[in-house]
Amino acid sequence: MKLIIQIPCFNEEQTLPATLAALPRALPGVDSIEVLVIDDGSHDGTAAVARAAGVKHVIGLPRNVGLARAFAAGLETSLRVGADIIVNTDADNQYYAGDMAALIAPILEGRAELVIGDRGVKNLAEFSPLKRWLQGAGSWVVGQASGLVVPDATSGFRAISRRAALRLLVLSDYSHTLETLIQAGARHMAVVVVPVRTNPATRPSRLMRSTPHYLAQSGATIVRAYAMYQPLKVFTVLGALITLPGVLIGLRYLIFFFGREPGHLQSVVLSAILIIVGFQVGLIGLIADLIAFNRKILEEMLYRVRLLESTQSETELEIENS
Repeated sequence: MKLIIQIPCFNEEQTLPATLAALPRALPGVDSIEVLVIDDGSHDGTAAVARAAGVKHVIGLPRNVGLARAFAAGLETSLRVGADIIVNTDADNQYYAGDMAALIAPILEGRAELVIGDRGVKNLAEFSPLKRWLQGAGSWVVGQASGLVVPDATSGFRAISRRAALRLLVLSDYSHTLETLIQAGARHMAVVVVPVRTNPATRPSRLMRSTPHYLAQSGATIVRAYAMYQPLKVFTVLGALITLPGVLIGLRYLIFFFGREPGHLQSVVLSAILIIVGFQVGLIGLIADLIAFNRKILEEMLYRVRLLESTQSETELEIENS
C-alpha cells in the first residue's frame, strides 16, 4: 500500500520546510510513504527547498496556473507513480500532519473513497466571525448541491483512494475543493468526514483575497459544477420560475376577460412571452441532460484510459527499479 502526500506550492520557500518536517515517515496500514511537491510556477526557491529536503517527486509547472490545476497535476503524477492513497495538504503547514493516520483510516478500512478533514470552521479561532459564517454557509450550499453532509467543504486536507482519483476531473481554475465534492456526490462516492486539527497561521490565505472575490469565485464554481452534473434540475427550476409568472398573468387576464372588463392585452403578450421562454428553458434542460449523459460515457472512457496509463507507468517504474 503506497501513500503519496501531495503538496501544491506557489512561492512557499519559507513555509515548506516546516510542512515537510512535520510529515509522518510511517503510518499503520501503509507500506511506503512518498512526497510529491507541485511547484506551481513559483518565483522563489520552492523547488530547490523541496529537493534539498529529500522530496522524491518534484514537478514544476511552467507558469502559475492556480491551485485547482496544480492539484489536478498532482493527482495525475501520483497515479503514474503508483499511489494507492493520495493525501493532499497545504504548503503553509495549516493542517496538523499528526492527524494523517485518522484521515486515511476510512480508506484503509474500505469505508470511504474520499475523506475530508474537518477543521471545525464554525469555532476556528483563526477565522474572523464573517469568515466562519461564510465557511458554514458555503458548506451548506455545497451540501445541498452535492447531497453530502460536509461541514468543512473548503478543507484542502483530504485523502483520496486510487479509484476515486482516477474518476475525479478538475475543470475549475480557482479551487478543487468544492468541485470535487459535487462530483463525488453526483457519482455516489463514499465520502467520510473526520475531525482534524490545525496549526497557527503562517501567512494570510491566498485564495480569499477579499470577501467579494471569494464569494464570486466560489459561487461560480458551485453553480457551474452543479449545472454540469444536474442540468435537468437546474433548467427545470429556471423554466418553472419563468413560466409560473406567465401563467399567473394569463389567469389575471382571463379573470378580467370573463368579468367583462375590456383591454389588458399587455397581459396577454407578457404572459405568452414568459410561457414560451420558460418552455424553451425547459427544452434546453432536456438537451443539456442528454449532453450530460454523453459526458458520462466520455468520463467512463477517460477513467479506463487513466487506469491503463497508470498501470503501464507503474509497470515501467517497477522495471526501472528492478
